[in-house]
Amino acid sequence: MITRRPAPARRPTPGSRILAVAALAACVLAAPTSAQVVGAKSAIRSMRFPPLRFHAPAPETHKVAGVSVLYLEDHSVPLVSLFARFEGGYSLFGRGLYGAAAAFPAMLRYGGTETLAPDSVDSAIEYYALQTAFGGGGETVFSSLNTLTEHLDVAMKLWGDMLRRPRFDSTQLEIWRGRELENVRRRPDDPQRLAFTEFNHLMYGDHPVGWEMRASDLAPNLVDRRSMKEIQSRVLCPDNLILGVTGDVSWHDLEPRLRTMLDGWPPCTGSLDPYPEPQIRKKPGVFLIPRDLDQSILVMAHPTDLHLGDGRDYFAAQIGNSILGSGGFSSRLMAQVRTEQGYAYSAGSIWTMPRRYQGIVGAITRTRPENTVPALELILNIMKEMSDAPPSRDEVQTSVDQIVNGFVFNFETAGQIIARRMFYLAQDLPTDWLERYLTGVEGVTPAAVHSVLEKYLRPQDMIILVVGDPDRIGRDALATLGPVTILEPEKDPPQRR
Repeated sequence: MITRRPAPARRPTPGSRILAVAALAACVLAAPTSAQVVGAKSAIRSMRFPPLRFHAPAPETHKVAGVSVLYLEDHSVPLVSLFARFEGGYSLFGRGLYGAAAAFPAMLRYGGTETLAPDSVDSAIEYYALQTAFGGGGETVFSSLNTLTEHLDVAMKLWGDMLRRPRFDSTQLEIWRGRELENVRRRPDDPQRLAFTEFNHLMYGDHPVGWEMRASDLAPNLVDRRSMKEIQSRVLCPDNLILGVTGDVSWHDLEPRLRTMLDGWPPCTGSLDPYPEPQIRKKPGVFLIPRDLDQSILVMAHPTDLHLGDGRDYFAAQIGNSILGSGGFSSRLMAQVRTEQGYAYSAGSIWTMPRRYQGIVGAITRTRPENTVPALELILNIMKEMSDAPPSRDEVQTSVDQIVNGFVFNFETAGQIIARRMFYLAQDLPTDWLERYLTGVEGVTPAAVHSVLEKYLRPQDMIILVVGDPDRIGRDALATLGPVTILEPEKDPPQRR
């Protein structure tokens, strides 16, 4: 007779104990008593926290060899960053030097120095693991250098030579000129770029903001070493320079290095032209650039007299612009043009407020050709609604919160702080501008937003540019928005009136 012995009892494993405890805890937590719920809510409501205040590090301001230097010590990593900002961009030269001025920052980087050929400069940058950047804007030329602290001396020597003693290698100049000629040739193939560049020309005419590179600007006799040297003599000198330094170096160690780099730098031998006052188109109208496209590109704007500053209207306009279209998915343009009507994937507003001259306010989007006129009509109607009545308090608060909650990201790195302070110094803004901006934005009310939009936003005065297929858009439908002018940029660039 065969008998079965009982199976031995299984010992619980560590994993099964954990599961059992978790199951028991889940049972307990899943069914809190009403008294527990009331107590928890009461405890949460009674919590109090001190107000959160962020104080950005303040850079020191020094003078070395007559040059303003903003300095912020930061020993978190063994790196040093240097920034140079020169007054003098393409807008401060005549049209004859436009191509050369556009090439100038690239030639500082790739054109070599008096003692080093371009490939030798490249080799030194690679060997010492340096990061360099050179660029330019309408009124400035700027550069930056990032280096390990242990290589600071050799890095500053090389960077100083690139700024003070550039070679402007003729071969590199010709390479740059060839690339730009190809960009000019290809520009009509990019409809969005075409729309923006032609709209700038439409609004600003023969002004640096409205200039777009032409083949004639790139003639060999205009983009050569002679023109580079002329720009150098008018821009690259201590008279026009602001420096910024941040990183793993004390001022005691940095100051003599800066003095070595700056001493003996000759003053400018030529002056800069004053910035030309733009005369922006004021007469409204509808302009069409015919293109066989599956999506029309729409750009519209009109001039405004609101300037960068710490006045009430400036801060209210920032919030108004956010509510209108620059605030992303919370804006009215996105909510209605995209979400409600499905006319476009995105739609946004633009409101430029330069320091010294007029800016523009308007909107941009792209849509199917058949929806071009309905989308334009909707955008104009949204603008009219905003200029006719104040926004809700929730809309204002959402836009204010977006700015306030993102404020700390203006100070993520010491380099950011230095670069911003250099900009404020160049623009004659107070050094605590960001703090003033934050306070100003927090004080904006719905009534203030309505007041500034009622004063500055005029949908009936919009200059509208459409790049798209006339047959699918409907010429007669487009004409309901105003007289339509057909443009052919390659043959007959539009002139400002």
